[in-house]
Amino acid sequence: MSYRFEAGRIYRMPTHFGPAPGPRQVPTGIAVDPTRSPRRLTVEARFLTDPARLERHVPEGFVLAGEPIVTVEFHYMTGIDWLAGRGYTMIHVSWPATFSGRRDKAAGKFLAVMWENLADPIITGRDEIGHPKLYADIAEPRLWDGRQVCTAGWMGFRFLDLEVTQLHDAPPAAPSAASDGTLMLKYAPRTGAWGEADVCQVTLTPSGDPDNTVEHRQAGTASLRFHRATWADLPTMAHVVNALADLPVIEMRGGSVTRSRGGKSARDQRVLV
Repeated sequence: MSYRFEAGRIYRMPTHFGPAPGPRQVPTGIAVDPTRSPRRLTVEARFLTDPARLERHVPEGFVLAGEPIVTVEFHYMTGIDWLAGRGYTMIHVSWPATFSGRRDKAAGKFLAVMWENLADPIITGRDEIGHPKLYADIAEPRLWDGRQVCTAGWMGFRFLDLEVTQLHDAPPAAPSAASDGTLMLKYAPRTGAWGEADVCQVTLTPSGDPDNTVEHRQAGTASLRFHRATWADLPTMAHVVNALADLPVIEMRGGSVTRSRGGKSARDQRVLV
């Protein structure tokens, strides 16, 4: 007798073995504590760029909002419940935008690309909530001589350097009252109908995370650089890295280093139309 999908359960390929465990569906009997997991070190840098250049990478239905400030964040996470205490690292690249659809309107940060150094969160995040995730080799964070140093690459080609220096204690960043959350474009190609989309939809992670607690934050002076790549350097993502490398850095807008714990699983993710 063939199997049937259970209503309300999350599946991923291969579906033939039952509902799939992950960050939004842990096995019965496994205790999780979103107020303690994960532990996170976030290193962030921001820069002002040319709005005309940035608009080339804004999807239909979106417009830039406010100053064209690009934010790059390294998130080093450990003690993750859904990975049985293991960890991984992710990189976010975002800028402020608003979305206007047939029914919905929202404002927040547009998450343009993410890199992660583990397949499991890439697969779950792309499939379930529409995160634009790619793989990267991400070095461990390095604090030396008052500098927090972060790097990322792929098979020997380093494509991103970020540093925050002159660190000093600072209060937690105040959440933006005007932000509805994090916006992204979920896309999947249609098999056999090349150039057509099977899924093309805007998704939103609503703002607010009551499980997250900031334990310590420092602010400082930031620098960053995306290194241009040839196709041979990055065969599947040179176009992404080069687009970011071509954004002019008109002015650096500082950086920060934050230690926190806890966070939501993004089960509140929803589609905007």
